Amino acid sequence: SCLQLGLERFHGVCILGFNSAEWFIADIAAILAGGFAVGIYTTNSPEACHYVADNCSANVLVVENQKQLQKILEIQHKLPHLKAIVQYGEELKEKRPNLYSWSQFMELGKEVPDVQLREVIAAQKPNQCCTLIYTSGTTGQPKGVMLSHDNLTWTAAAAGRFLMLTEATERQEVVISYLPLSHIAAQMSDIWAAMTFGAQIFFAQPDALKGSLVDTLREVRPTAFLGVPRVWEKMEEKMKSIGAKSSTLRRKVATWAKGVGLQTNLKWMNGSSEVPLEFRLARHLVYRKVRKALGLERCTKCYTGAAPITRETLEFFLSLNIPLLELYGMSESSGPHSISLPHAFKLSSCGKEVTGCRTLIDKPDRDGTGEICFSGRHIFMGYLNMEEKTREAIDGDGWLHSGDLGRHDKDGFLFITGRIKELIITAGGENVPPVPIEDAVKDAVPIISNAMLVGDRAKFLAMLLTLKCNVDTETGEPGDELTPEAIEYCQKLGSKATKVSEVLSSRDKAIYGAIQKGITAVNEKAVSNAQKVQKWVLLEKDFSLFGGELGPTMKLRRPVVAQKYKDQIAQFYSEPEPPA
Repeated sequence: SCLQLGLERFHGVCILGFNSAEWFIADIAAILAGGFAVGIYTTNSPEACHYVADNCSANVLVVENQKQLQKILEIQHKLPHLKAIVQYGEELKEKRPNLYSWSQFMELGKEVPDVQLREVIAAQKPNQCCTLIYTSGTTGQPKGVMLSHDNLTWTAAAAGRFLMLTEATERQEVVISYLPLSHIAAQMSDIWAAMTFGAQIFFAQPDALKGSLVDTLREVRPTAFLGVPRVWEKMEEKMKSIGAKSSTLRRKVATWAKGVGLQTNLKWMNGSSEVPLEFRLARHLVYRKVRKALGLERCTKCYTGAAPITRETLEFFLSLNIPLLELYGMSESSGPHSISLPHAFKLSSCGKEVTGCRTLIDKPDRDGTGEICFSGRHIFMGYLNMEEKTREAIDGDGWLHSGDLGRHDKDGFLFITGRIKELIITAGGENVPPVPIEDAVKDAVPIISNAMLVGDRAKFLAMLLTLKCNVDTETGEPGDELTPEAIEYCQKLGSKATKVSEVLSSRDKAIYGAIQKGITAVNEKAVSNAQKVQKWVLLEKDFSLFGGELGPTMKLRRPVVAQKYKDQIAQFYSEPEPPA
């Protein structure tokens, strides 16, 4: 059908919609017909859609529904290469030239002889580009990461073997597809690794990340599951709020079981193989029930990636005998580079590199921390039409520079300590990695949802804070109501607040006091005075995808936040300095 529509060699087929069988089919069809498979985030504005479609000279656009179609119709006149639009999720509401329903699209291919398709497939070579992944640039326009046939097939097989996925002939792996397929993580796990090992794919509902994922998990009971940190954090929050409402006895049993779970798992992590009697009892009383409630009773591989996860969340799940295994990589490395394994993991490490991948720590400091660089068959071809940017990413010796700072421990486990671009360099010239300080504050003050450290080229550090609040399930917009867990925390402090606005308007003494106390405690553990948080402010809205402060994988977009709240940040530094 793509050939019939006139798809030309190395032109894009852009797919704009939530995960579905049609998404997979369009993606693979684009590749076999000699084009580029190109995912576009469903949250993109019409302008952002235009940038991608124009950049890859798209011939065909595949959209899910009327809502996504409207975006394309707005920009269609600015896409000179566009030949057709296909809509798959809903029936067409209007007739237009070159607009096809999915069934009409599927019919088109019947006219094309198989020989013609076979010739196109035979002409393709492993080192040619077949997929473009547009990196959600936190700065500037997104870059089209060119991945070859070999990048995808080699990485899927190498990572799948490393993860010990089972072949379908032995026992079929069961996976839920719900993370955006325009992102490399979902594409590698849901399409390429799944195809290599014959996994069975279930598609979640489009509102998965707004709350329905839990029901899908319970229905499907996957054997492997990849969650971005936000997914695990939401599960943790939900479980804590349910736990807070249960009877005293149940709470005591849960606390005991979590203590046993954490201690036993930490011992296993350090090489012990003993299964204590109390662990077996706790597994029977608590862990199995928790897994069943989450739909994870068959899941031997619970993974987290795409953004940093806090130690608190890792320990929470470990205490329930659910080790979350971290993996690390980037679009430019076809997804995974290093992976933690059930028998080889360390808390807050990203594991060891996949067999066949190599890691270099560039320009290490005294502690062995430097920039993480990769090489191997998983390294991308370059950025589409951006030679300059490609040369910045891949050096003369073929090493891909990640922009992340990290180190290896004595056992060869990789630990990521921050991003080079994220580093805050104070006026005094001290390098401060923000994430550990932000995590420590969130840990110390459970009512805090997001924390962002500021103070680049400034005399001291300050912090923007948001409170945990309910989110509109339709739009994803954060509301004013505090979450049940947050309200309970307020009550414990003696505050009657139930809304963010109430806390702010009255400068609620109990809550402001608790936040200051938490920050003081974090400051006491600071490496130096320069790393202490001197001022902070509570913002009236939590960060979200809706507000633009979080990216598609819920990563904090620091430049966006800094721009949006520039007045509040300026305020920190316009007043007299806080007393040292």
